[in-house]
Amino acid sequence: MAILVVTDSTSYIPAEMSAGLPLEIVSLSATLGGVTQRELDIDTESFYRRMEETGEFPTSSQPSVAEIVDAFEAAVEAGDDVVGVFISSGMSGTFATAEMARDQVLERHPGRRIELVDSRSNSMELGFAALAAARAAAQGMTVEQAVAAAEHKIDRSRWLFVPATLDYLKMGGRIGNASALLANILDIKPILTVVDGKVATFAKVRTRARAIAEIARHFAEDVEEKGIGDVVVHHIHDEAAAADLAGRIEAVIGRPPVVVPLGPAVGLHVGPGSVGIVYWTIEQQHKNSENA
Repeated sequence: MAILVVTDSTSYIPAEMSAGLPLEIVSLSATLGGVTQRELDIDTESFYRRMEETGEFPTSSQPSVAEIVDAFEAAVEAGDDVVGVFISSGMSGTFATAEMARDQVLERHPGRRIELVDSRSNSMELGFAALAAARAAAQGMTVEQAVAAAEHKIDRSRWLFVPATLDYLKMGGRIGNASALLANILDIKPILTVVDGKVATFAKVRTRARAIAEIARHFAEDVEEKGIGDVVVHHIHDEAAAADLAGRIEAVIGRPPVVVPLGPAVGLHVGPGSVGIVYWTIEQQHKNSENA
């Protein structure tokens, strides 16, 4: 009996990393200018250009129950089990929708296995977990082993990023007006992370350049202390900043990291110009923040 791993579009897994793996992606959607599109169908660069040109704050929405049901049901009807690895339940209703889809499918197919994993994050912190489960499935491991592989990556990963502006976080209600105003006046750039499934402040520095340097410095310390598994550089419509950060990461690990643009379902909440890294280490991370 085989296993299909299902994840969502906020994992932003590069095609070269998932090639040949039993992995399917369901899509969140984004709405801009009254037009709603599935994230997997959006031209990311043109979407961000329209954001900047219009000044509009887009919205995102989770996959439909029907889309997740279709993915789960096709697998169980083919005789496969399913492991679903999804964006943090603290960031999106996608995980709750997956639970509803699971219950509907199992009601029609009693005795089958559909296990869900809350990644407690997004982007390639989610992606690395989904890939780990898919690789376990490809190697013929059990559902329990595939779930454990995903959890293993979650415990060893970290997501560090710096937004170009706090305006999008303010508009999305993720930071207060006073905090955003003070940070902009003083040119304070928070380095953000994800702790317990929600965005949190990792550190605060003056200027974006120092923030990027600090991300690279902390990454180097983690690599020395815990060993490196893999790393990607994420950016939102800012290839120059991504190239700068990628060069700093290459200086630490001796090879260029994969650079992965973030799509609108995550990017609209942080805004164009944001840049950061997701990485996992051999030893477990001790995730923390200024607010933890």
